[in-house]
Amino acid sequence: MTTTYVKAINSALAAAMRADPRVFVMGEDVAEGGPYTATSGLAEEFGSARVRDTPISEAAICGIAVGAAQAGLRPVLEIMFIDFITLALDPLVNQAAKAHAMSGGQLSVPLVVRTQGGAGTRGGAQHSQSLESWLTHVPGLKVVMPATAADAAGLLRSAIADPNPVVFVEHKALYFKREELAQEPAEVPLGSARVVRSGGDITIVALSRMLGEALAAADRLAREGVAAEVIDPRSLVPLDLDAIVGSVERTNHLVIAHEAVQAGGFGAEIAARVQAAGFDSLDAPIVRVGAPFAPVPLSPPLEDAYLPGSEEIYAAVRAALGLAAPGS
Repeated sequence: MTTTYVKAINSALAAAMRADPRVFVMGEDVAEGGPYTATSGLAEEFGSARVRDTPISEAAICGIAVGAAQAGLRPVLEIMFIDFITLALDPLVNQAAKAHAMSGGQLSVPLVVRTQGGAGTRGGAQHSQSLESWLTHVPGLKVVMPATAADAAGLLRSAIADPNPVVFVEHKALYFKREELAQEPAEVPLGSARVVRSGGDITIVALSRMLGEALAAADRLAREGVAAEVIDPRSLVPLDLDAIVGSVERTNHLVIAHEAVQAGGFGAEIAARVQAAGFDSLDAPIVRVGAPFAPVPLSPPLEDAYLPGSEEIYAAVRAALGLAAPGS
């Protein structure tokens, strides 16, 4: 069947709400479908009691969700842009992430924060950031980043069923990308990476939108005789380190690619863990690909130049393998 990333999210939400009356959706304009139609049709099917529009107050949305989760419900709240998760950090970081530990295990906070980040849609610096690494630094939060429609649906099902708070980071540039699915997407366990393409020369770990860019780079490299293995971690916390290290043990080289600013990005954490667990398998330094240390430009040509993509991954692979630059 043919679907899109956003339709897969919508279907997963509806299925979870049909299966469990404790699940409800809340956020700005969710009853109207939200800015990208992810919640379209839910209010008509489930009513305003379970699809709740809220004021424009991320702190209030998250704070109410924390209380509802502790009271036994399973809220799925939407923070319209990850840029504004900053306003929800107190209830998310100091309440949701801490409640289970601080109560001696007596409290659970089974909530999901759906949000979306990423650039490429001319949204400007305040609506285009990739801030997932901030959230991975908080014990008590799980963080996932699906790159495909199948994984968006499967990971969302797992996130809603999880007894812990999960931040579900979507990418706005993927929402309307069409994808062929052989069947209804299966539930994807949190902390399970996927080897998307096999290869023996180098491992490329690619997050979210960069998965497609990595596959494009791998196709180009294959024409030059380089077999790249491409891994989508899917889940950042928990991270499937075994899958990544296992790949590096076969390929002996690693490139990590994400759209977020390279400085302080989650690629640095992956690199540090791989180096600690698999140093003897590495034949060359790990290479990271990320955005430059600058706000996302509004100008279309500048934004295009700012965004890392397949060209940067291709160049990083050649550098990691010690190959001369094309044309040199």
